[in-house]
Amino acid sequence: MSILVVTGTDTGVGKTVVTAALAALARERGAAVAVVKPAQTGAAEGEPGDLDEVIRLSGVTTTFELARYPDPLSPAAAARVSGLPPLSTEALAARVEELAESHRLVLVEGAGGLLVRYDEEGATIAGLARRLRAPVLVVVRAGLGTLNHTALTLEAMAGRGVDLAGVVIGSWPADPGVAECSNVADLETLAARPLSGALPEGAGGLDRAAFARAARIGLAPAFGGVFDPAAFRAALRLPL
Repeated sequence: MSILVVTGTDTGVGKTVVTAALAALARERGAAVAVVKPAQTGAAEGEPGDLDEVIRLSGVTTTFELARYPDPLSPAAAARVSGLPPLSTEALAARVEELAESHRLVLVEGAGGLLVRYDEEGATIAGLARRLRAPVLVVVRAGLGTLNHTALTLEAMAGRGVDLAGVVIGSWPADPGVAECSNVADLETLAARPLSGALPEGAGGLDRAAFARAARIGLAPAFGGVFDPAAFRAALRLPL
């Protein structure tokens, strides 16, 4: 069994698309995979959420959403504003551990970044990962601002004893500029390892077959893909 937590350096960096890519490749390998979204915010009951995107893109239907709040806020703030109870992180950890007993891979997609609060006591996805002894895959932006956000996230993980599974660029532009190209080497320096992948921008708009191909090309062999960080770096062309 294996548990992998997916977080990001910020909201909107591509966590759901990367989670769907991981699920799609696991499904291709014939592995039993479950996807858990601890708390969905910014979606009312009956509205599509992140897990609907995972299902559409990957074909994996064993998904679990443990709490939902209509306001687009952190889970703790969204629960407070709506008057709904906060997510029970004890129940969350127990559910993930239960799923891990019967699934080869359990993917847990957090909300926002690593230290976003899930309750008023300060529970975070970092704390969950540490409790589960699960590595964390960090999804990052390609452009300006990503280096500071990534450094802060990785430093926070190290300080909490959370293992890094890798760094993936959630949306690599079709026409990268000097910032994006320069950031690749710096991201690898921050992570002290090669990139674990880079998914193309617009991947979330592909149909399932095309998405599976993009996932295979965009994720490293450790996650079931064929992404070669050395070849990716060699193909970069820094503008003069």
